[in-house]
Amino acid sequence: MNVPVVTIDGPGGAGKGTLARLIAKELGFNLLDSGAIYRILGLAALRGAVDLDDPGPLSTMATSLSLSFPFTEKHTDIVLNGESVAGQLRNQDVADAASRIAIHPLVRDALMFLQRQQACVPGLVGDGRDLGTIVFPDAKLKIFLDANVGIRADRRYHELIESGQTVARSAILRDLEIRDVRDRTRSVAPLVAAEDAFVIDSSDKSPSDVLSVVRELCQAHGLTN
Repeated sequence: MNVPVVTIDGPGGAGKGTLARLIAKELGFNLLDSGAIYRILGLAALRGAVDLDDPGPLSTMATSLSLSFPFTEKHTDIVLNGESVAGQLRNQDVADAASRIAIHPLVRDALMFLQRQQACVPGLVGDGRDLGTIVFPDAKLKIFLDANVGIRADRRYHELIESGQTVARSAILRDLEIRDVRDRTRSVAPLVAAEDAFVIDSSDKSPSDVLSVVRELCQAHGLTN
């Protein structure tokens, strides 16, 4: 069965997560937060005492995970094997585990398979960095959402402040700039817009403005009535 997929790629802080939730809600589609995939496997590996440097067992574990992303307009949960684990994925041990397992090509292939498994009826909206170029190259609609790095830093700063965290905007800006360079220049699955993606600069747009543009694209691609 050919399940329709909408991919939303772009750098951190561009508004991909918010847009993905809103579009998935309007279309009645499932949701994929691909940015959490490596941390999810890292958490599962730590729990199962799986060697983080052995790609074989890690790949086997990746293909056996049961994963879903229940969501509301403002929040995405992550359910692993029936348990909500979203709150545990920010743990530094999990982050370190994710970095270690990400270097294995065999593990990357297994996690690509895991992501593709999320494409279930009636459809899927996913946000990430290489969904339209690598994971779902035949997606029905591809969006590349971008924004000026300074504006992205402002958005992330206000998000964290509102959640009660104490952060420095300068540190957020520096981290985004470093990650942008790393993501755009890496040899495997670099952050680039797919050739058939619609590029949207959200620098001077509100979430509702971006939603309106993507809503029209969904209609033009036969995803809505």
